[in-house]
Amino acid sequence: MRKESFTYLLARLPIGMSFFGQGLERLPKLDAFSHGMAASFSKSILPEALVLPFGYVLPVLELLTGILLLLGLFTRYAAVLGVALMLALIFGSSMIEQWNNVFTQIIYGAYLALLFYFAEYNTISIDGVWRNNFSAINN
Repeated sequence: MRKESFTYLLARLPIGMSFFGQGLERLPKLDAFSHGMAASFSKSILPEALVLPFGYVLPVLELLTGILLLLGLFTRYAAVLGVALMLALIFGSSMIEQWNNVFTQIIYGAYLALLFYFAEYNTISIDGVWRNNFSAINN
């Protein structure tokens, strides 16, 4: 096992667990979470008709992103999905002037961008197993 591969695994797992935990925690109380989010945006320019559906979709996408990152499955796509979520959250946090959240979301986005960039080291994963099996078949 190469040091770079193990380092990538150690970087991928915490952010994957973070997304997984956020999604898993919010799913059982999805209705309350979504309405709470809509209430927090009530004084912003964003209409409830946009915020409420996003509140229902966000936990599902967080859970999906987390599962994919934890497994190392479609890792680059999961990183892109995570960055897309961060962009939406940064926009929303900016609309209600939650600058501390914006900073955290920027860190998440940068972290995910690094996972995307260094994905060649993602060998301790389902993606890595598939890549090795595919290479063996073609040789």
